Amino acid sequence: MYSGQWLTKEELPKFIDKSSLTQHPGIIKRQCQRCGNKKWYKLARFPHAKCKKKCLYCRNCIQMGRVTECESLYEMPTSYQLPQQETLTWSGTLTPHQEHAADKIKETITQNQTLLVHAVCGAGKTEMIFPGIEQALSEGKRVCIATPRADVVRELHPRLQKAFPRIPLASLYGGHSKQTSYSPIVISTTHQLYRYKNAFDVLIVDEVDAFPYHNDESLQWATKQAARTAASIIYLTATPRKQQKHLPKIFVPVRYHGHPLPVPTFHLSLRIKTKLPKFTQPERQLLIFAPTITRAKDIAEEMNIPVVHSESPNREEIIDKFRKKEIQMLVTTTILERGVTFPSVDVYVIDAGHEVFDEAALVQIAGRAGRSADDSMGDVRFYMEGKTDAMVEARDAIKRMNKRGYKL
Repeated sequence: MYSGQWLTKEELPKFIDKSSLTQHPGIIKRQCQRCGNKKWYKLARFPHAKCKKKCLYCRNCIQMGRVTECESLYEMPTSYQLPQQETLTWSGTLTPHQEHAADKIKETITQNQTLLVHAVCGAGKTEMIFPGIEQALSEGKRVCIATPRADVVRELHPRLQKAFPRIPLASLYGGHSKQTSYSPIVISTTHQLYRYKNAFDVLIVDEVDAFPYHNDESLQWATKQAARTAASIIYLTATPRKQQKHLPKIFVPVRYHGHPLPVPTFHLSLRIKTKLPKFTQPERQLLIFAPTITRAKDIAEEMNIPVVHSESPNREEIIDKFRKKEIQMLVTTTILERGVTFPSVDVYVIDAGHEVFDEAALVQIAGRAGRSADDSMGDVRFYMEGKTDAMVEARDAIKRMNKRGYKL
């Protein structure tokens, strides 16, 4: 289970002889070798009993255990055995657009290259990677699917386990490690990549545009560290950032069911309690996005409905109830902007002009609606004091993607 991991001395299992492992200095020339940090304000010194001096350590990845300049990081060897039986049992059918992307992914994996898969929200990115994963396993390669959000890891694990029931899967995110043996497929948050070095032949980074990955250089460093020298890296996103657009790319402009993306409409801010109930339908569900936790709590209290955010102790339970339609209306923050799927849901964004709602976030939020083939439409509303560039750009981006889809 430690195959390919990148551990501090304190994390090493007691039964392993550390002298047999490859050792690396924790910090070289004021740069942390685990997270790549070299910003002076994220490095500090402390009186260290081992070296008996004020020793430099990294504050950027301290939550993973302390890395110091006088102690080593230990690289665990990577091993792999070819599967002895069929790996992929998924019996679904890809659309022609999905199949084209899946073929490109397989080619990228075989040739150990890099690829950006730009697919609209609801295009079925997860299903597109199944043939590529099967290809990688047949070639004796180890695969990691990494994503910035723990909620997405929890969403992906049962789907991957169902598609590859005979393959041991590891699921890793903060405070949780579902791994009992060597796993040819690892699903993790991007932060957990700090714990790996030269571990994976295929790295699939989902939601590569999401916070905090897209603007965190150390997470991007960790991705490259976790990949083997000749690895293929595949980036998945519905909203690529400018710095990602130079990569080799395949574009999937339509949802798997072939219907267009719901186009947001703009509305002046409303008084939630008195006006919102008029807009709901008994057979549908409503996701209400707020820009901050405080605002989300206020709306939930005013409406007397559940709320879920990054600090919610029971957020998995609440999300599961919403998925089972035991809850009709739910207030949330941007934690549910991506990576979750609910059928027959409408989406309202409150204070849509807030700075937290950039173009990418608004496109992703709008993409929560209309994801089911049985209910491909959805009402997406941006409530605001006035239009912002991000709101207009998000709506225009959705229209452009729909236009490209119509032409096919």
